[in-house]
Amino acid sequence: MSHPAAALPDVLVGPILRRITPSRWVMWCLTSRPLTMSLVLHPGEPQAQTYPLAAYQQCLPVGQHAFIHLIDVPLASPLPRDERIAYDLKVQQRDGGYQSLPEWAPWLCYDDQDYPGCVIASRHHRLMHGSCRKPHHDSADGLVRADQWLGERQAAPGEWPAWLLMTGDQVYVDDVAGPMLRAIHALTERLGLVDEYLEGATISDSQALYASPDSYYQRSQLLPDTTSNVALRERFFGGVKKPVFTSANAQNHLMTLGEMLAMYCLVWSPVAWQVIAPTQPPLGDKDAALYQQEQAVIEAFVAGLPQCARAMAHLPSLMIFDDHDVTDDWNLTAEWERSAYGHPFSKQIIGNALIAYLLCQGWGNAPENLNPLVDEAAAMLESVDSNGYLANVAQDGLIDRLLAFQGWAFQVAGEPPLIVLDTRTRRWRNERHPQRPSGLMDWEALIEMQQALIGAPSAVIISPAPMFGVKLIEGIQKLFTLAGKPLMVDAENWMAHRGAANVLLQIWQHSKTPGNYVILSGDVHYSFAYDIVVRHRKQAPRLWQITSSGVKNTFPDSLLDTFDRLNRWLYAPWSPLNWFTKRRKLSVHPRDPDRASAGERLWNASGIGLVTLDEHGCPIDIRQLDASGGEACFPPPDIPAAG
Repeated sequence: MSHPAAALPDVLVGPILRRITPSRWVMWCLTSRPLTMSLVLHPGEPQAQTYPLAAYQQCLPVGQHAFIHLIDVPLASPLPRDERIAYDLKVQQRDGGYQSLPEWAPWLCYDDQDYPGCVIASRHHRLMHGSCRKPHHDSADGLVRADQWLGERQAAPGEWPAWLLMTGDQVYVDDVAGPMLRAIHALTERLGLVDEYLEGATISDSQALYASPDSYYQRSQLLPDTTSNVALRERFFGGVKKPVFTSANAQNHLMTLGEMLAMYCLVWSPVAWQVIAPTQPPLGDKDAALYQQEQAVIEAFVAGLPQCARAMAHLPSLMIFDDHDVTDDWNLTAEWERSAYGHPFSKQIIGNALIAYLLCQGWGNAPENLNPLVDEAAAMLESVDSNGYLANVAQDGLIDRLLAFQGWAFQVAGEPPLIVLDTRTRRWRNERHPQRPSGLMDWEALIEMQQALIGAPSAVIISPAPMFGVKLIEGIQKLFTLAGKPLMVDAENWMAHRGAANVLLQIWQHSKTPGNYVILSGDVHYSFAYDIVVRHRKQAPRLWQITSSGVKNTFPDSLLDTFDRLNRWLYAPWSPLNWFTKRRKLSVHPRDPDRASAGERLWNASGIGLVTLDEHGCPIDIRQLDASGGEACFPPPDIPAAG
């Protein structure tokens, strides 16, 4: 399955830029051995700053040949704003000499540049954003499009986005193609990634899972075979039917921490694919045909990874989870939570996804907030038994700590400030009707958001799920919820829970939130933009809901066309149906994409969103960069003066 004799490259993933400011440089990488490195800013220039990184990096061993590094450097001299800052990451070789980044990763440099670079924007004037990047979705990759766009502007650093905002579903641990799972197992073996015991499963440990004939397309067979776990089986691995939207495929759901860490390597780096040679496992005819079909899509995805890695080496990035980073419909209802966390095996699967998120995504958002959790993860990784397996007690303890943690949300100062919401782990549970959807944030979390908005004349709010979605689809979700089937339609929207919806609307009606607020979202697999006005209020806030989804995912075309058309008819401004929604105190004005051929308001194409803000935090340009190469702009609607 792999190349056992070949030497591994020193750096397997990265560097990925994270929190970059004039006085701080944070980046992430994964290496095949503990490395001695130096960061050089403005290399080749007399005023270059050189930082030996031994004192500024944390290194976690996640396998025999896999080490996660978070580099967090307080800078001695402030960096300039709004100009290109070239950088080098020098790696000490086994013979004692140093190798520069252009030597060990030439694909990370644009053709006309000697080194990679980044720009620290003086204000958050432009933001690139997207969600839902599924490797085996048959479309081009929006991150490749982001790289192309950035490559065309290497000589215009003032045009670069201030941040790349990854707003959810950066990985799909619950929906995995057969060839991707095979590559995950090859990389897990090649790097000697962590092994673990599997509690409450019919298989004893990670190695038994990888060797099982049911490991590909049949993972539901590996769950405990008891009547009480029918709901668990359906929830995680049964491919729960969702006839209104789509059909979930969870037959290759990742289970172990090693699998999830390998997935991050394989979606972010071309190097991870170069050190393995996966072959098709024994499969039945039906699964073999599907494997071959998926193989072609995965090969096209891998071909674009050098460009994706280059984009992430140039744009500072912020990341927040949504459900597929952990599991589909994560924490949808109180009943779901009781089922999922009530069994040790499902709890371990969810916990492993959260550990992987902590180490690969969350850590770089706000290292000072998450370092205590990372220290606990480091202790867990050191607590291996005589077989080299993680100690159950340490792993369970870290998972309990992560499930109770309430600090995943974070903020980034600037003009305007960025407020990144956690809409998954602090939910407003419906205790009277536990089978109904929970609110996306509980009362306390919503009040914390309001406190962040008070006094801010403008803000950008990153909400993985749109605060203001498509009324028709929300209506369908409500009907299925009333019928007791919220899981069938992913009934996750801000208006699905009365308490959360009312508090959210009260925030926008409050006299102390009169500013300009841009809400950036993903999740839904189509893109749209709304201008929103609060009715009957002096000094009312101005809101913009801007949704970009997916980076590599789309909605079924014919179904979305039908929903789009019905939504325009049924919820026209004159329609009495508007009075049956929770948003009647708001006036919502959709923006029609300029490339719409028949009045469509929902843009259905893989790509990446790009928003430009004026000095007051108002969007002056909203567009979707299609992965196929085009662009769709969303010009302002005509809003009556009366609002």
